[in-house]
Amino acid sequence: MYKILIVEDNPDIVANVYAFFEPKGFELDNAHNGFSGLALASNNRYDVILLDVMLPGMDGIKLCKALREELHDKTPVLMLTARDTIRDKVVGFDSGADDYLVKPFSLVELESRIKALIRRHQDEYFEHSIAVGDVTLSASEHRVMREGKILKLTPTGFKILKTLMNASPRVVSKHELEEKVWGADIPSSDALRTHMHSVRAQVDKPFTKPMIMTVPSVGYQIIDPDKV
Repeated sequence: MYKILIVEDNPDIVANVYAFFEPKGFELDNAHNGFSGLALASNNRYDVILLDVMLPGMDGIKLCKALREELHDKTPVLMLTARDTIRDKVVGFDSGADDYLVKPFSLVELESRIKALIRRHQDEYFEHSIAVGDVTLSASEHRVMREGKILKLTPTGFKILKTLMNASPRVVSKHELEEKVWGADIPSSDALRTHMHSVRAQVDKPFTKPMIMTVPSVGYQIIDPDKV
């Protein structure tokens, strides 16, 4: 069965998660602070990591960044937090989180989110490369470059960009993009907009010519600006 790491310092939440998931056959580990969580993630394989944002020692944002940037760990991360603003979500997604659940939360919803993350993570990337203008994406290496510079995309951001590049120059509707990225397990209504903000920050912001376009009331597209 699936193995979950819970990095959470609230004993009541930890106890409730154990009581709900263990009878279902899930295997769980728990860390009460960021440093212990990082150590467990470094030395063990997990199917998903539940990560509280506010942790003693090392907060969840720093821990998630360390997982992605230092350990190159692609294990799905579900952030648990009491914060519910767009800015907080952007910070969480930019650190490498895959999903975001606001406290207090339903354990049934938590289980659904966990299974959706694991299912998406287990999907294999196509073994090919795509190029649009000066952006190249290697699915097998999980790498994106523009003008020779490696772009740092979250796993979800990578899927969004890959979907747009596969369709380019066609406009991809919001609904189609959500289905391609999340399947039937589409998260909150602002999740796509939040992830698009992060993708644009990598693909467009550092460069002279933007490539990702919003088509009002329709969706998004990525274009070669030199062919417009």
